[in-house]
Amino acid sequence: MPQAIFSTNPVAQLGRAFIALLQGFGKAALFLLHAVVHMFSRPWQWKRVIEQLYFIGAKSIVVICVTGLFTGMVLGLQGYYTLSQFGSTGLLGSAVALTLIRELGPVLTAIMIIGRAGSAMTAEIGIMRISEQIDALKTMTINPIRFLISPRIIAALISFPLLTAIFDTVGIFGGYLTGSQLLGINPTIYFYRVESSVSMADVMEGFIKSLFFAITVITVCCYHGYYTHTRRNNFGAKGVGLSTTTAVVQASILVLVIDYVLTSFLL
Repeated sequence: MPQAIFSTNPVAQLGRAFIALLQGFGKAALFLLHAVVHMFSRPWQWKRVIEQLYFIGAKSIVVICVTGLFTGMVLGLQGYYTLSQFGSTGLLGSAVALTLIRELGPVLTAIMIIGRAGSAMTAEIGIMRISEQIDALKTMTINPIRFLISPRIIAALISFPLLTAIFDTVGIFGGYLTGSQLLGINPTIYFYRVESSVSMADVMEGFIKSLFFAITVITVCCYHGYYTHTRRNNFGAKGVGLSTTTAVVQASILVLVIDYVLTSFLL
């Protein structure tokens, strides 16, 4: 039974898993490439882009503001007690602003969008797949990737940087509430440190990260929804649920990995 021997060989199993991983990356890359190409094809899908802007961007503002406010307040609290050990509490504004703009702002914004909008995308597209609505689009000679994925990528490329900017601004205000209103740091010194320490390069680094995160999140979430029917032994509602879970986990991990890689290059 050569097949049985082959299937129990751990080296062979590892090799097959690695090949399957590479095939998955390749398939996702082609999926993204098709979506990007159709972003520039006419007729333009402005209505669908605006719908996705509302869904990804406008409906996420409350979540982003609440998360940014408490993140900034925690940073203000932790930063104050750390800096007070060195007699440098006047640098709190710099610490809060740079931490938010360069790192926490883009990353936490992306993770919040994954939880609120990314999971919904995977579930919606997955249900369309198992209910054969995507096949119906093909029957009507409508390209499903162009119709479903391309507008979401455009909307994400616009929404992610704007939501990141909102997160950073609210977070800096949260640091001010803790540092100045609660712990007594002079507000003028706090905002002077924010202004003097943050450069355009810091802001651009955060925006560049948010653009990479936008493409990653939309690709991963839409890809798992679009290919829900290919999951082994997991058809129907169970398959959609597993696809959604997989998409959220993979997108969150990839955001952190990409953040590390980009930080290494941009520092």
